[in-house]
Amino acid sequence: MIDMNEIKDARLLIVDDHPKNIQVVGKILSNNGYRSIIARNGIEALKAAKQALPDLILLDVMMPEMDGYETCIQLKALPLTKDIPVIFLTAKTETEDIVQGFELGAVDYVNKPFNSHELLARIRTHLELKQYKAHLEQLVEQRTAELQGAYDQIKELKDRLQIENTYLREEVAVHYKHKEIIGQSESLKEVLIQIEQVAVTASTVLLLGETGTGKEVLARAVHNLSSRKNRTMVKMNCAALPSTLVESELFGHEKGAFTGAISQKMGRFEVANGSTLFLDEIGELPLELQAKLLRVLQEQQFERLGSSRTIEVDVRIIAATNQDLDKAVKEGRFREDLYYRLNVFPVLIPPLHERAEDIPSLVWTFVKEFQAVMGKKIESIPKKSMDALQQYSWPGNIRELRNVVERAMILSQGKTLLIQLPKIENLPSFSGMTLEAFERQHILEILEKTNWRVRGQNGASELLGLKPSTLESRMKKLGIQRDQ
Repeated sequence: MIDMNEIKDARLLIVDDHPKNIQVVGKILSNNGYRSIIARNGIEALKAAKQALPDLILLDVMMPEMDGYETCIQLKALPLTKDIPVIFLTAKTETEDIVQGFELGAVDYVNKPFNSHELLARIRTHLELKQYKAHLEQLVEQRTAELQGAYDQIKELKDRLQIENTYLREEVAVHYKHKEIIGQSESLKEVLIQIEQVAVTASTVLLLGETGTGKEVLARAVHNLSSRKNRTMVKMNCAALPSTLVESELFGHEKGAFTGAISQKMGRFEVANGSTLFLDEIGELPLELQAKLLRVLQEQQFERLGSSRTIEVDVRIIAATNQDLDKAVKEGRFREDLYYRLNVFPVLIPPLHERAEDIPSLVWTFVKEFQAVMGKKIESIPKKSMDALQQYSWPGNIRELRNVVERAMILSQGKTLLIQLPKIENLPSFSGMTLEAFERQHILEILEKTNWRVRGQNGASELLGLKPSTLESRMKKLGIQRDQ
């Protein structure tokens, strides 16, 4: 918008070497509300223009030492004065002179002797144009900032959707074939009742149980029964990454935050905003990161690595561990305040050997799964095989059971599925042995069978149905190491 008061109150620089011309022009300007600044030559004009920054310059062409053309050239070369409109006042009427003035950056040309009405009209026109230009530049700057803000929001949403889609594709690729939790045992029913009770709240859930008991399946059940079910549940295994990368994975980082950070990255907390974050093997979280996690749980705020900008999120936490966190707190390996914050609603998941009555249902679920994949048809399983499965201790729990069924399906040649357990006929009596001692002996037998190869195809971790990092953790806890 044009401010008429601002135009009337404008300051004009009059540059002329004749005092009479200055007096005449100055009077015309003052009578019409303009303020005047006077310069008697080009050098004075440059100095006055830099100091006063007038709204418009009336510049005489014919002056000694430095004429109007040279003065205009120098005015347009200075950053402070290059945008000030210049109107030439001269007795020259040749077309070449007029063209030269415009080429040097002048906005207009008024011939002497001039008509006061014509001079005022041209002054007013160029002051209005200057205001229009400033207003348009302000609008452009404002719109550019708005568009940049909108672009940043769109980019952030796009990045978030891209990351969510990546997680979703990973979820589909992983072998989560169970559409529902399998089993009718009383111990499992008790767990499901607790899951249903806590799912509808926003409370933090801590899933406790041995490796392979289905903690992630239950975490997904909590999420799917909650109000956040329409968003993808984001997950992270705290033991699967080097400690140096865990912080970046959880909280994200800015470009250049550390060596190798070639671009900005959103962390799991940011991706899970409005959804659920499942932190598996939380007992493996490095001690130095536990305080930062505690702050997010308490305040729902954090900063990316390399940034001081605080990000606020709305994330529901489900944590899981196969460790005794109470013992870890006493040993100084886990923060007590974080333990209490996570332990709002603990759910103890029974190991498979405590719910042996669920094993037949689980076995047939796995059989149906592998039938579709392998193109085989199984109609029966010998009672002797099923009894053996129900009597086995299952240190790897459901994951180990699934692997055993898969191997049996691969070897099966007919419609009857024969399932064999490793050295099942020579298994030591469970009587008189603690569960830990029995687990240690079983792991040792598998390690001997694989020549102590933990990872890879047919390695001990695969035969036991465990992740390599989990098996290595169990070996360390049970004091298992190869004799040199």
